[in-house]
Amino acid sequence: MISDLVGCGFAEHAAARYLAFFFQLRRAFYFILRSLAGDCESMRRLRRALWDNVFTHDMRGYEAGLWNRMEDFSTLLLGETGTGKGSAAAAIGRSEFIPYLPEKRRFAADFAESFIAINLSQFPETLIESELFGHKKGSFTGAIEHHEGVFERCNTHGALFLDEIGEVSIPVQIKLLQVLQERNFTPLGSHEKKRFAGRVIAATNRPLDELRSEGRFRDDFYYRLCSDVILVPTLRQRIEESPRELEELVRLLVARIAGEENAELSALVMEAIERDLPRDYRWLGNVRELEQAVRRILLTGHYHGEQPRPPTDEIERLAERMRAGTLAADELLRGYLTLLHRRFGTYEEVGRRAGVDRRTARKYLVTSDNSGPPRAKARKH
Repeated sequence: MISDLVGCGFAEHAAARYLAFFFQLRRAFYFILRSLAGDCESMRRLRRALWDNVFTHDMRGYEAGLWNRMEDFSTLLLGETGTGKGSAAAAIGRSEFIPYLPEKRRFAADFAESFIAINLSQFPETLIESELFGHKKGSFTGAIEHHEGVFERCNTHGALFLDEIGEVSIPVQIKLLQVLQERNFTPLGSHEKKRFAGRVIAATNRPLDELRSEGRFRDDFYYRLCSDVILVPTLRQRIEESPRELEELVRLLVARIAGEENAELSALVMEAIERDLPRDYRWLGNVRELEQAVRRILLTGHYHGEQPRPPTDEIERLAERMRAGTLAADELLRGYLTLLHRRFGTYEEVGRRAGVDRRTARKYLVTSDNSGPPRAKARKH
């Protein structure tokens, strides 16, 4: 193929680059467009976001000079647990540009080995640095041999996926920040700096805005991670946008479990879901829960779902009743005014914040209603 391109007038180095582009596009079509199924609007947006993350929003700029600089663009994936952030990360990592080496008649790396993932929440604080950066033999008690960390194992044209990034401590965040800034790291017990030339993809289901405001997630580390921020949609959002989404996912999951598509098994699973679960079931575990639901139905013939945890405070109880459609307007206003009074303590402040006069605030706060939130004991001012 290289010789054909050279015969058409391309220089050998340009022909090798275009051949690498061709195979990169093939991988991206497979991993982004085929492995992330779903016809709803949010999944179409997700696939477009992942495509832009690999090739940028304008392939002319990518082809003109960014194709070999993408390691400078870190990515942050956000979404609830079980939504498929790992699949999205793998789609990016396995679609990276890998040069073709004409003199060796092969690619510079195997795409199957170009994506490395680590779940940061599964390691204790004492071991996480060793897993990330590696260690030399004898560097600490129990270090009986040399160990390569994930930064060292990630090749030049690869991507490193740091899952559960919201769980790491401030000291680890500082060391990761240094790697992203300086592109090098030092294994534990060594003085030799090693270069990291791969791309970093991170993910979390934690609310990073809250962690940052509480000082548990560094702003400078966040800004190093967020060259691109991609939100992975929940399963309930996908089903709300397109009711057929659930049936399509069941079909794909059955095919994965059975080794091939099986309309009879898919129909059996859908029948059990429609029989055992309410139409507005929230799928709190998202696609991961759905996959286990399919397995349980194939084994037992039924799935009754995960019961939602009872609300832990008044705000959650109000929100739950709003979602269920069982909260009257008076109850909503009474609940909101009660919460304001508990926090600020006076009718005047409650009225000012809620946009009602003092007498209205007092009326709602002193009126008992068993269907509403507990009555607050009002202060007289």
